[in-house]
Amino acid sequence: MYSPIDIDREKLTIMGVRFPDLKTLDSAASAIGSNMFEGFQPTKKLIRLYLDYKMGKIKGSQFLAALKSAI
Repeated sequence: MYSPIDIDREKLTIMGVRFPDLKTLDSAASAIGSNMFEGFQPTKKLIRLYLDYKMGKIKGSQFLAALKSAI
């Protein structure tokens, strides 16, 4: 079941995780929202992980390993 998450476009945050700009926040919100309709339940930890991957702070293999352990 879909339930809304906290997105603050003024503070550039999703569930309290700060994004560097509105474009990145909107892109992430769209991706997260689409996956929520498929049953994905986002957490602050998973949003932080996604942002780290998108910003190049972690590599794809690190992202997948962390994702597997987080779910």
